Amino acid sequence: MFNIDRDQSRQMFFQSWRKHINQDVLEPMESLIVEVIQLHPEYHALLANPEASQDKDYFPEMGETNPFLHMGLHIAIKEQISIDQPFGIKHHYQRLLNKHQDPHIVEHQIMECLAQMIWEAQRNHSMPNNELYLECIARLS
Repeated sequence: MFNIDRDQSRQMFFQSWRKHINQDVLEPMESLIVEVIQLHPEYHALLANPEASQDKDYFPEMGETNPFLHMGLHIAIKEQISIDQPFGIKHHYQRLLNKHQDPHIVEHQIMECLAQMIWEAQRNHSMPNNELYLECIARLS
């Protein structure tokens, strides 16, 4: 999913949600996308109106959250945990889950570490540092 451009990525969200609403059969990735969308009712209207949000830009410096990025980070974290990559994330996730008892809250905590790692890699023009990512997550528990 993450080797596609912004428009294709957004189309996957719109298509998955539309298929869910129409009770069509979902592919595995679409099911994961719908699972994340269901956790975010604040985005349902946006996803029901692709024409209004397909090309919208979101500016964090103006206090805007990019809903597609937010949901995409949830998906990335779910995939990381499912395959334990980077190695050890599943263990850290389970420790946080034992502490908070809410997978969505835990994913939001991990998301801060993931966003920080991505930002630092972009700033430094380097590969993401999984070791620092896991250290950040470990400090959460």
